[in-house]
Amino acid sequence: PPTLDKADYDRRMRRLAHVPETATNTDGLAWPVKAAYPGLGAILPFKRIVAYYGNFLSKGMGILGEYPEDVMLEKFRKEIAAWEAIDPETPVLPAIDYIAIVAQGGAGKDGMYRARMEDEEIDKALAIAERLGGIVILEVQAGRANLMGEIKSLEKYLALPQVHLAIDPEFRMKYGQPPGTVVGTVDAADVNAAAEYLAELVRANHLPPKVLLVHRYTKPMVTNAEKIVPLPEAQIVMDMDGWGGMGNKISSYEAYIKPYPVQFTGFKLFYKNDVKWQGSRMLTPKEVLGLTPSPSFIQYQ
Repeated sequence: PPTLDKADYDRRMRRLAHVPETATNTDGLAWPVKAAYPGLGAILPFKRIVAYYGNFLSKGMGILGEYPEDVMLEKFRKEIAAWEAIDPETPVLPAIDYIAIVAQGGAGKDGMYRARMEDEEIDKALAIAERLGGIVILEVQAGRANLMGEIKSLEKYLALPQVHLAIDPEFRMKYGQPPGTVVGTVDAADVNAAAEYLAELVRANHLPPKVLLVHRYTKPMVTNAEKIVPLPEAQIVMDMDGWGGMGNKISSYEAYIKPYPVQFTGFKLFYKNDVKWQGSRMLTPKEVLGLTPSPSFIQYQ
């Protein structure tokens, strides 16, 4: 039976870490991370995920809801081409990164400060991803609700081979404040519980490994990060989610992602918020890939 190409996996991991591809010993280095090899069919590090983010019902939450579908897809395909051109050795896998559970400013009938999107909205994300030959990432902004309860509410989708999961700690209000009043948080135990849940789905449904994305732009957003454990069935990406000027974004990556090696890294680019300052612009693919480690996940909002 086919097996994972471990030599290619190791070579690609060294390349992300800017360690010579011929290096045979990376002991003592933070990157590449020492973790269990993934199961067959793993996306990372064999491909780079480039995602468009948002919610179809909101023009202010990201690029997915800002433009008509065909206009959005035209813009997306141009971004995909730019990433393919700068790193032709790493194929791009497009992703529709859809906020399926949205934090709310109002408590709602159950007092949980979150809204679950209707199936028809999630089905739309699946249909667009199919047009692109890509995957879907379902984002969870839990508000005051139980995080695992919100994740499990998406099980019929997460049991599909092309659907993956993202947790947004900013809107997980562990201590009861309304979303948006303070930055929320998750602990390594929360991430590990989500990873094990995904692993159970993978094993039960004979699926390729899932990707679990965790956003971060402050240290307290993810506590005890050193205790997060990637699994063969669940690949974990720590995504630098902050917006700002070019220097600020790079320094945030250096402060909150690089020093806390988990497995893979991501980088978020904002079409509007990254260019608010005089002289500022969005970082280019070349500049982002120059970071150590190079991100395996790129998200556009």
